Amino acid sequence: MPRISRLLVANRSEIAIRIFRAANELGIRTVAVWAEEDKLALHRFKADEAYQVGKGPHLQKDMGPVEAYLSIEEMIRVAKLSGADAIHPGYGLLSESPEFADACAQNGITFIGPSPDTMRKLGNKVAARNLAISIGVPVVPATEPLPEDMQTIRKMANEVGFPVMLKASWGGGGRGMRVIRSEDDLERDVIEAKREARAAFGKDEIYLEKLVERARHVEVQVLGDTHGNVVHLY
Repeated sequence: MPRISRLLVANRSEIAIRIFRAANELGIRTVAVWAEEDKLALHRFKADEAYQVGKGPHLQKDMGPVEAYLSIEEMIRVAKLSGADAIHPGYGLLSESPEFADACAQNGITFIGPSPDTMRKLGNKVAARNLAISIGVPVVPATEPLPEDMQTIRKMANEVGFPVMLKASWGGGGRGMRVIRSEDDLERDVIEAKREARAAFGKDEIYLEKLVERARHVEVQVLGDTHGNVVHLY
């Protein structure tokens, strides 16, 4: 992989600032993006260069802040404009978008993150569940992505059995999640979760999973690079 000389961070706030700091230590020039609502945000002034996204004569209409930071077209535009040869997505926003990683590859820009294929298999919770099932890893009962028809959704929920956890397929950080203990709350929570998922991740695909009460979270981090080196942090 060629050495990175100019890095665009497709994120904001302290996430972007931490990446700028690491890049500076490596002698890499940094590029920030900022939406109109973040014009006074600290991350805009911590990078070597900063460009506005979501507003300008190149757009038919101005974007809101979330839409601006989720715009693949805007990030690629700024990368080309600034001469960035790599993009770091941080976490959240576009960091788990295989379409974003694809767009970087198509434009000759290094994407610092998993491959699009890996994200499609593991970034989507439903796809990750199905992969786990295919190799014999036990999982709790759950549905496939929910359809639009509420009657079908109710049937799927009852097959899993209440209480259930409503989750955004492409989500993270608790966004788009709801505990549903009875069918009475199902329709309202489905509508709200879809809206929240769309706003946070740009996709409103959701599914239901059996709620595990008093669960313990046990996690082992695994790191891999583009050269095939893999290490676990157990």
